[in-house]
Order: sequence, then structure tokens, then C-alpha cells
Amino acid sequence: MSAHRNRSHGTGEFEPSQFRALGEGCVFERGVMVFHPENISLGDDVYVGHQAILKGYYRNEMVIGAHTWIGQMCFFHSAGGLRVGERVGIGPGVRIITSTHAEAGRDVPVLFSPVEMAEVVIEDDCDLGVNSVILPGVRVGRGAVVGAGAVVTADVPPFAVVAGVPARVLRMRP
Repeated sequence: MSAHRNRSHGTGEFEPSQFRALGEGCVFERGVMVFHPENISLGDDVYVGHQAILKGYYRNEMVIGAHTWIGQMCFFHSAGGLRVGERVGIGPGVRIITSTHAEAGRDVPVLFSPVEMAEVVIEDDCDLGVNSVILPGVRVGRGAVVGAGAVVTADVPPFAVVAGVPARVLRMRP
């Protein structure tokens, strides 16, 4: 195993001045951890709940729009790039993942398979329910609602209500 696999990613401690951009009125509750803040931009009045993890990456960006609410114990990983629009509600425990291990055959342990990255986009005015999971490459359209515990594996149309594992469209919002 190469030496880099055993290096710590750091403590997640951060200073506001380390962000690429940090809007006015942002709130970080106790226990929030931020990695690679130099690649993270937050708009005005973003709330980040207790023990949330914003896992920036040494490349690509995490951009979170103004007036977005991020619940406690969320995990955002932006290796493939992550864009969250404005006025988005993100319930406690939501996971947004932008990378996965590729299939490399039975002779290669999954952990050592190549990593594939794909941007996730959450458009304006969405709501992501408690403990939902958004997988790499997904776009959640404007005004969509993702139900609690849903696993979103494919794009969600604007104003759709989705739920389930995998998530499927239940109805369209009026």
C-alpha cells in the first residue's frame, strides 16, 4: 500500500477566511467540519447544522447558494463537483456523493478500483428529505422534493416528488 493512503485528511477545523467565497450571515453550528475550504463557496445566509461535514476536494468546487439550509450530520463530498442552488432545504443526515469506484474485475479489490467522479447539481428551491442519498452525476431539477430515505440514482425532473430506493417519481408538484 502506498504511503499516501495512510495520510490523514486533517481535522476539518477551518477559519472563515479560508473559503473561496463566504457570503454574509452564514452560520456554522458546533462540530461542523470543512475540508479544502479553498474550493468551497457559500452564498449569503447559508445555515450549516451541527456535525455536518463539507468535504471539499483538492480539485473541483462545492458551491452552495444563498438562503440554503443544511441540516445536522449531513455529508457532502465534492470530488466530482457539487452545485447546490438557492433556497434549498436539506434535511438532517443527507448524503451527497460525487465519486464511486469503477468495476475493475474480480481480481481487483473494489477499494483499489479506479475512482470515477461526476458532478451533482441540486437546482434552486428543492427540498431533500431526512437521510436521503444523492449519488454521483445526478441533477435534481428546480423545485423538486426528495422523500426521506430516498436513494437518488438518476436525474429528477423539475417540480417532481420522488421517493424510494431507488427513487422514482411519485407525482409532479402543482
